[in-house]
Amino acid sequence: MIGGGRLVIVGCGETANLAYEYFTHDSEYSVTAFAADKQYVKDTSLYGLPTVDIDEMAKMYPPTEFMAFVAMGSGQLNYQRSRMYRRIKELGYSLASYVSSKAFVWHDVAIGNNCFILENNVLQPFTSVGDDVVMWSGNHLGHRSKIGDHCFITSHVVISGFCTVGGHTFIGVNSSVADKVDIACDNFIAMNTSVTKSTCENEVYRGNPAMKAKIPARLFCGVSEN
Repeated sequence: MIGGGRLVIVGCGETANLAYEYFTHDSEYSVTAFAADKQYVKDTSLYGLPTVDIDEMAKMYPPTEFMAFVAMGSGQLNYQRSRMYRRIKELGYSLASYVSSKAFVWHDVAIGNNCFILENNVLQPFTSVGDDVVMWSGNHLGHRSKIGDHCFITSHVVISGFCTVGGHTFIGVNSSVADKVDIACDNFIAMNTSVTKSTCENEVYRGNPAMKAKIPARLFCGVSEN
């Protein structure tokens, strides 16, 4: 567990529900409210807490007194989440990270802001995780490997030692990355994929061994803008 203070969760979907559970029951943070764009606010409260329009968020929960956490999934190759991340930062908020008390995180691991690192992740010595990274349950990040900003690592993914994962990359369930492999930016790695060679930017890879698909990743994931 890291950090503490009053927290506004940005989002009102399933990821926001999970963020509420984890922050409430396994962190020093106190969730105070939820915020979302007006068209997505279906009720005035969630878990008995206010749900407010993002346009009113800074006035009701000023960034000098509250932190925020952007709770969104991997839509559009994580660009939906990264756009909201930047928007909330521009409002002046500091972004909280959640790291499960049941994750193994070596003492020298560097973790950015707005990260969501769930149970049974293993982060070995000399590793680093960028800003706005989701690591779902049960992944392995090998020694001296680095994950860039705005990535989504699903579950039971093995990233071996001396690897890099470029920004806005998605890695599917049960995939594996061999030692000293560089995953480029904007990659979509399908589930059960074995990556043994470094990849190229904006590509989809699937299979064992990984093969590049014909469709670019940003087109495959429906990225509307960078």
